[in-house]
Amino acid sequence: MSEQAKPLSRKTLFYYGLADMPIQMAGIPVAAFIPNYYGQDLGLSLAAVGTIWLLTRLFDAVSDPLVGWLSDRTNTRWGRRRVWMVAAVPVMMLAVYKLFMPVAPVTEMYLLGWLVALWVGWTMLFIPYYAWAAELSPDYNERTRITGWRAWIGMAAKVTSKVVPVIAIFWFGYGGTEETLFLIGVMTLIRLPVTVGLTVFNVPESRDYRPTQIPLIPGLKLMWKNAPFKRLVLAFFVNQLGAAISTALVVFYIRNVLQEEQSSILMLLVYYGFNLAGIPFWIWFSSKVGKHRAWCLGLSVFACFQLCYLALGPGDFYYMLPITACTGFLGGSFWVIPNSMKADVIDVDRLETGEDRAAWYFAVWSFTTKLALSVGPWLALTMLAFVGFEAGGGSQSSEEGLLGLKLLFVLGPATGFLLAAMIAWNHPLDQKTHAELRDKIAAARTP
Repeated sequence: MSEQAKPLSRKTLFYYGLADMPIQMAGIPVAAFIPNYYGQDLGLSLAAVGTIWLLTRLFDAVSDPLVGWLSDRTNTRWGRRRVWMVAAVPVMMLAVYKLFMPVAPVTEMYLLGWLVALWVGWTMLFIPYYAWAAELSPDYNERTRITGWRAWIGMAAKVTSKVVPVIAIFWFGYGGTEETLFLIGVMTLIRLPVTVGLTVFNVPESRDYRPTQIPLIPGLKLMWKNAPFKRLVLAFFVNQLGAAISTALVVFYIRNVLQEEQSSILMLLVYYGFNLAGIPFWIWFSSKVGKHRAWCLGLSVFACFQLCYLALGPGDFYYMLPITACTGFLGGSFWVIPNSMKADVIDVDRLETGEDRAAWYFAVWSFTTKLALSVGPWLALTMLAFVGFEAGGGSQSSEEGLLGLKLLFVLGPATGFLLAAMIAWNHPLDQKTHAELRDKIAAARTP
């Protein structure tokens, strides 16, 4: 019978989740507003911006596995995860300041350099922090509870970071892409050191682990043999690719198809507000039907609702919001379930190698996430230029260009979500098989 892990206290879950706040606050503005701002307002070409997003992945191909490998091998009296998180804070703060508050003229090299700096700091924070979650509990459903708390707290930060710009627009007339980036940048700079500090000082790090001795390349080869992990990572990549296409195009869609200049942030507030509302449901629902089945349902129904955006046109911004609310609720599944599932597939490696190599796996996960966040915008912006769309407002683009924008915004994410659901449907590691796996790990580690 598999071990019954003691549920973590709400205090521990709360403090652990706090460090996700700056990650979530900055993530969507980087994906949604930075490409639009640098391309449509600062004058860089859309093709150049998309290519820069893709080029940054060359650095991540080295930095992500390196940080994961080093984090697993780090051994200090403060633990092996927290020291990396603390070191990431000043790197991320400088990069956020430079990206969110640039002073014109801005060149392609400026964007490339500071985007690389941001992703390096992101890697140093994200990989150890998410690997830490997999080590807080071995239990199948408790891991969903951990990722659910983290996702809810991170999403709450994402929502509150959108409330301030919405208030600024509707109450004080201070709004637009540049102003939104400034406000979110300031809030991120304030919260980043505070929330990471509260997490590292209030959450105990387990010392009961088997440090890795496997060299880097052989370790990656062993990871490649982990079939459940490969299926999960492929499904997650396709999921994130669809989401990244949507995020990269949503501000273009609102400003050019719906012809609403100032209210993009309101749409994001509605979407992430309903993400927040949906997270508790997906935690509960996944415990009833299984994680991968719940995720597949969320993906499939989301794709169907995405098609509704085809019916909208100029002046229809407020008709967009009910559709956004539905997709937001369904999208709550994306934040909770895959992150819980990846903690489970790491147990396959624990049994195979006898070591605790969570950060290696989260390095691949981080690289997959950032690859999708770069390939998605690159693909979206390249296709946007190909269909004849011209940045600068609906009046400057042809009807064919606007139609191309609408089709890319709708069909790109919908296709990605349906493909991800098809890949994840037969995921082999459910609650029963995971319990059997934990039994084998416990038996192998019993003296």
